[in-house]
Amino acid sequence: MISVNTNTGAMLALEYLNQTNSQLQTTQNAINTGLKVATAKDDGATFAIAQNMRGDVAGYQAVSDSLNRGSSVVDVALSAGQSISDLLIQMKTKALAAADTSLDTASRQALNSDFTALRDQISSIVKNAVFNGFNLVDGSTNEIQALASADGTRKISVAAEKMSLSGSIVTIKSTGTISTAAKASTMIATVESSLTNVNAALAKLSSGAAKFSIQIDFVQKLSDTLTSGIGNLVDANMAQESAMLQSLQVKQQLGVQALAIANQAPSIVLSLFH
Repeated sequence: MISVNTNTGAMLALEYLNQTNSQLQTTQNAINTGLKVATAKDDGATFAIAQNMRGDVAGYQAVSDSLNRGSSVVDVALSAGQSISDLLIQMKTKALAAADTSLDTASRQALNSDFTALRDQISSIVKNAVFNGFNLVDGSTNEIQALASADGTRKISVAAEKMSLSGSIVTIKSTGTISTAAKASTMIATVESSLTNVNAALAKLSSGAAKFSIQIDFVQKLSDTLTSGIGNLVDANMAQESAMLQSLQVKQQLGVQALAIANQAPSIVLSLFH
């Protein structure tokens, strides 16, 4: 039937052209954003899964930051402990020299001056071993904690090791000297004990640093895996989208031509009235 009121061919051509235009828009969006699922409208279920995973990745970033801060606090404490250990070795040498009863007064005074300077340097190191407000060697805090999971329920902690003078680790008194041979002789054992204690404390701090380091690596790998998984879900295959774009552009042009031909069909009616 030939009708000027109803053009079935044009309606069908327009329907297919609209479908092609919609597919073309989807492909262009994928190319523009690099995502096949950029919004919930594209694929609600996939978008929801991807968003949940993005939340986990963001959480692990916070965990990584927390672990890095904790690791830095322990690293500062380790550096302080190593410096104190070095100072104790020097103090032992001074005490041994000052224990010599044949030493003259001037030499003993010089050794004692060096010893007290090294002693006071320990206090200075302990006081300044601060990072982000935490000091693990001055007794101001019991431990440093860091997040270990994205939900915040698990944490990693490292105990403090107080290395102040007159403490349980560094047992040298804040007023300790080697001004006499007797004092120097007694100080040798005290320094040796302190040195042993400090080195043991360093071993504990080192173990704590290793915990942070291992967890940092694990969190980074986990975050990378999740990020890769998100990409698998929502990233567009650009080679495929490029091929699809060219195909749809040709299809669009053909659709426009088909619609034009279908729109010309009613004009045949005019020839019937000549």
